[in-house]
Amino acid sequence: MKRRSCVIAALGIALLLCGFYLLKSAEKPDGFLIPLPYLCIGFGYGLFGHGTGNLIASRAIGRDPSAQKQMEIEKNDERNVAICNRAKSKAYDIMTFVFGALMVSFALMGVEPAIVLLLVFSYLFVQGCAIDYRVKYEKEM
Repeated sequence: MKRRSCVIAALGIALLLCGFYLLKSAEKPDGFLIPLPYLCIGFGYGLFGHGTGNLIASRAIGRDPSAQKQMEIEKNDERNVAICNRAKSKAYDIMTFVFGALMVSFALMGVEPAIVLLLVFSYLFVQGCAIDYRVKYEKEM
């Protein structure tokens, strides 16, 4: 676990450095080179934070096996799982309205049709997945 977290953190640093290098070295970027440095920086920060967080957590809990066992019990506790699922459900409900408003506002602002269509297709994909899971769960219960 520690080795994997170290690799993830190192990959994050490498992506950060690559992103900053691309940002400073590209004189007149065009096409895909415009957002590439920012994508590298964003993913680099995310990977570095994830790997570093796992390293710190494993060091803090690695010395105390009883604390590690207690955290596993709390993580898999039925009440905590139910709370997590309920929070996800509420967030999905909010996301549905936020995506709808965002699509309408983009369309009214005159944003490129390709961007609006990508947003619409992703919205419809998420809604389709929700319907699929609802049918699946209704058959199970």
